Amino acid sequence: MIKSFLEKHGDYRSDRKFSEMTTVKMGGDIAHYVEPYNLDDLREIISFLKANMIPFKVLGNGSNMICGSSTYEGVVISLKHFDNYELSNDRVYVEAGVLAPYFAIVTAKNGLSGLEFASGIPGTIGGLIYMNAGAYKREMADIVEEVIVLRRDEIVTLKKEDLKFSYRYSIFKEHPRWVIIGAYLKMEEGNSEEIMQLIADRASRRKESQPLDKPSAGSCFRNPENMAAWKLIDDVGLRGYEIGGAKVSEKHSNFLINNGNGKGEDYLALALKIQEEVKEKFNVKLTMEVEKFNC
Repeated sequence: MIKSFLEKHGDYRSDRKFSEMTTVKMGGDIAHYVEPYNLDDLREIISFLKANMIPFKVLGNGSNMICGSSTYEGVVISLKHFDNYELSNDRVYVEAGVLAPYFAIVTAKNGLSGLEFASGIPGTIGGLIYMNAGAYKREMADIVEEVIVLRRDEIVTLKKEDLKFSYRYSIFKEHPRWVIIGAYLKMEEGNSEEIMQLIADRASRRKESQPLDKPSAGSCFRNPENMAAWKLIDDVGLRGYEIGGAKVSEKHSNFLINNGNGKGEDYLALALKIQEEVKEKFNVKLTMEVEKFNC
């Protein structure tokens, strides 16, 4: 019943794995995976799943997620077909499935500044809004004006003041069944060559300082106030420490990498080890930035 319904409303597969869909390359099988063709199909799918009490998860690019090894018996929904955008002076509309690094280049080439910080975050626009992602002292809250949301079977527009943005947080973490469809962003007009050069410079810095050649979920822990998480991990002597197939990167110790056939359970065990050591030595609680799912 589930398969036949989903096949009518999107690209359907029953052989996907979280290890294929997350940047850390960890996680078990997915019972049902679908890419809705359009907004009407998305609404039909979610209404069907809710009516039949079938669990579901809307997944972006899987860049900030750790998944367990057990099979997820629900439905994973990808918004890959939600990839349209419109540029209009300094106000742009972009759908949730657009990859942030790609859109940062698009806006830069059109002389629009504001998304440079996101050029190295391998997530979708929807995912970045969900977690209020940021870098270089900038975050999505700085540029988001409105978000179009599928909420309780209706399409609503939420203003910035409705979104409860704070450090790596938004209202969507309180309401995981709300689906971000797209957003209006406030950009600034600038020099295209200068913006592109800034993006290139930052890409070089990331290549030098981050383990981009290894699967990871990005920074594992939030930075405590006036502290750097990587420094705390270094100071407890855990740079390079391994549990199973998960390892603290020797290049950047706030990155936990997949050192082979790592499992989500390995990653979480290593994260817990770090939290315990830092708490014991410095009485500082490290909070995970990475989302746990099906763990």
